Amino acid sequence: MAMFKQKCAICKKNFVLMSGHGFPICYDCQKSELQGAIKDPEMKKMFDIPEDFYRQSYFLRSIKINYLKFGNLTEKQIEVFKKVVKEMKRA
Repeated sequence: MAMFKQKCAICKKNFVLMSGHGFPICYDCQKSELQGAIKDPEMKKMFDIPEDFYRQSYFLRSIKINYLKFGNLTEKQIEVFKKVVKEMKRA
């Protein structure tokens, strides 16, 4: 899949690595949305990954933001989140 850089649609100063037709949002613009208390110990452990992973991956940020907004995730979301984190740890 072809990767390219595009300026953040919000701050228009940071570049975001894109792979398709998404809305480019940089980590700095989403950082406040990633803050929040996670009470479920299993979810707390799952989201306890290096901050750099969130900085690199819009997908990981979006999953955590969805959890913080709605309080739950589907099994598929959890499975893919863990898979992406595992791949990033190997790289």
